[in-house]
Amino acid sequence: MTITTLKPETAAQAADAVRWALSAGEPLEILGSGSRRGLGRPVQAGHALDLSGLSGVVAYEPEELVLTALAGTPMATIRDMLADRGQHLAFEPPAIDGDGCGEGGGTLGGLVASGLAGPRRISAGSARDHTLGIAGVSGRGEAYKGGGKVVKNVTGYDMPKLMAGSFGTLTALTEITVKVLPAPEDTATLLLFGLDDAAAVGLLDRALRSPYEVSGAAHLPAGIAARSGVAGVAGAGGAVTLVRVEGFGPSVAARVAMLREELRADAVLDRGCSLAIWREVRDAVWFGGVASADPHPNPPPPSAGEGALPMTHRSPSTAPAGEGRGGGTGDSHLWKLSVPPSAGPATVAAIRRTLDVEVFYDWGGGLVWLEAPPESATAIRGALSAGGHATLVRAPDAVRAATDVFQPLPGPLMALSRRVKDGFDPKGILNPGRMYAGL
Repeated sequence: MTITTLKPETAAQAADAVRWALSAGEPLEILGSGSRRGLGRPVQAGHALDLSGLSGVVAYEPEELVLTALAGTPMATIRDMLADRGQHLAFEPPAIDGDGCGEGGGTLGGLVASGLAGPRRISAGSARDHTLGIAGVSGRGEAYKGGGKVVKNVTGYDMPKLMAGSFGTLTALTEITVKVLPAPEDTATLLLFGLDDAAAVGLLDRALRSPYEVSGAAHLPAGIAARSGVAGVAGAGGAVTLVRVEGFGPSVAARVAMLREELRADAVLDRGCSLAIWREVRDAVWFGGVASADPHPNPPPPSAGEGALPMTHRSPSTAPAGEGRGGGTGDSHLWKLSVPPSAGPATVAAIRRTLDVEVFYDWGGGLVWLEAPPESATAIRGALSAGGHATLVRAPDAVRAATDVFQPLPGPLMALSRRVKDGFDPKGILNPGRMYAGL
């Protein structure tokens, strides 16, 4: 199919493009940089609306912790601007499709539209929680704004939160306001070695319930840990459980000391290697075809602390043969399972009764990254007896077109989704079928 690309340079031109598509009955694929094109179902449209021309920061108020930018603004621009003022997007957006997404790649519009969050979601919330205001064009051809530029805005329908995670199916976003927060001054990660999945999830639950403000809680089974570019993780010789603490330097040191004694941790990673390991967790780099978007993959080697292993870092993309990122063929698909944390290990065990899979756990066990053979959807979703949902994150276009990429919705929820879609896009011209076939 030959695709004609429309590239507006202003919000008014974007509105004109949508109105043209509406009058002509021509569906549009909504794009920024295209970095998240592999997420969701492929869009069947003869025209693409490329919003990358709507670029630039409209307003940045560091003291008010608010940033407004046009939807096509590169995330690299925003990341660097925030870093200059010691701030960041606290929900830690991941790069999980190998195309430079996350906080360092793609566009702000794509980031919000995909609604993804990284390891810090357990403490800072999701992309939806940090989206304060939006402007865009609905499938009716109507330009509108929703939300505002304050952290608390309770007037009317919460449009910004509805748009976060809508994958461009409701509105072509033209401008976005997000909440920003101070970046942590220091970070450290406690390591515990050799725990099985159930014991690790139980320990992570203890850590998260503690008063020590844990901001990351993950478990790497032995096969995954061995592929890490952080020597203190890869050299552990077995499974590694990670507990992250962030904040002001003296506070981090005090909390780490107390947690280390309480959890009987085996070692502690300092800031440099903590940043490296959590990038790996955030971006699921151990599964084939996934590349971290961080522009500084090799932090300086940290000095060894008391009781610490020699913690150097090696970029997974340059690891020696046999120590790399795993699953590097096209013969496996990447899934993301959101489950009750306590049910994570049992869910994986049920899947492993019929499938050969590799996994690791984030969000204290509530997020399971899973690499599985093709044609595994039925077995994976059939194992969710304790509740939750499974999303196919990476697979070839033909597979994503024929598979329920997102968890199938019960009848009442699908009916509600159709009503919302009809309210914003009654003719179905914006990213038709991106989330669900026929919607």
